[in-house]
Amino acid sequence: MPARPQGEITRGTTNPNRLRRVDRWIAARLGGTLRDVPDPLVVDLGYGESPVTTVELHSRLTAVRPDVRVVGLEIDPARVAAAAPVAEPPGLTFARGGFELAGLRPVVVRAFNVLRQYEEAAVEVAWRTMTAALAPGGAVAEGTCDELGRLASWVLLDAAGPQTLTLAAKLSTLDTPATLAERLPKALIHRNVPGEPIHALVSALDDAWRDAAPYATFGPRQRWLRTVSTVRAAGWPIEDRPARWRLGEITVRWQTVAPSYLTSR
Repeated sequence: MPARPQGEITRGTTNPNRLRRVDRWIAARLGGTLRDVPDPLVVDLGYGESPVTTVELHSRLTAVRPDVRVVGLEIDPARVAAAAPVAEPPGLTFARGGFELAGLRPVVVRAFNVLRQYEEAAVEVAWRTMTAALAPGGAVAEGTCDELGRLASWVLLDAAGPQTLTLAAKLSTLDTPATLAERLPKALIHRNVPGEPIHALVSALDDAWRDAAPYATFGPRQRWLRTVSTVRAAGWPIEDRPARWRLGEITVRWQTVAPSYLTSR
């Protein structure tokens, strides 16, 4: 029998294409894992009042693994029932569940805009509960974004704990990197203050963005590329290559931004 759902019913608001940034990152970063496992099971945790972003996730990941199985989980039974008409078993289904992942053993979990509505103290327990339910080699992308998906951030977690933080933005509408701080994951949203590593990173990006103002003549992408290159040259361990930066992304190792209250991880 599946474990009792762990968590609370949250607001559940969503919009089509809101999670496109994390979806394309999952396809690129975790696509190899999906291709290699015998059972490409993915869980979309807390999809909200509308299942549209779960449907989109399934569509995007079929390009990586045609037989991928995506299960949308919600604690609210009414939301599960409302999603039933768009299910396409076995590839796309919906069920009731929370952080325990309904007894499933997925290789990938997307949990977006869920923990943002919880207390900060709930983060570590939720992380441990989700990662404990993963299949071997599995990973969780947990984060948040704005209503239109123009600003987003997420933490990559595996069985060993948090591994990386990714910040992502639609560059054509980005006024300043400091805006990204408004959509940090719950683990960091209250830590963007002097003395905390995440504040130092955001400040470094903001300073480099300001210094790269002349590159705006060539478009926001070139300005962002210059910004990221400057921050990396200053010693921040930025991952990936310019091909990912061009998408408005920046990924750093978790230990470089980890807040002090999560020292046990």
